[in-house]
Amino acid sequence: MKYEDIPLINNEARHNFELTVDGVRSFVDYKLRGDKVYLIHTEVPEEMEGKGVASALVEKTFTYLEHHNLKIIPLCAYILRYLKRHPEWNRLRAYPVES
Repeated sequence: MKYEDIPLINNEARHNFELTVDGVRSFVDYKLRGDKVYLIHTEVPEEMEGKGVASALVEKTFTYLEHHNLKIIPLCAYILRYLKRHPEWNRLRAYPVES
């Protein structure tokens, strides 16, 4: 994974998981309900697109959530596509994936 050395920030006040690369902030917008995290929207500024920032951000977010024993409810189109490419992360889903 690219950007291993850049920490993920859980900005609880903004309900964002944030990754700042070269001074540019990308984020996943979320809502926490009990042990479930609704992943609503992923945003990477245009100048950072195509550099692997979004996938690093999602992977770091999933790792964080797993370490905190939280389950995901993916609502974001990008995260749903990421889960199709990386089905091993479906273990974090609050509800099983329909086959």
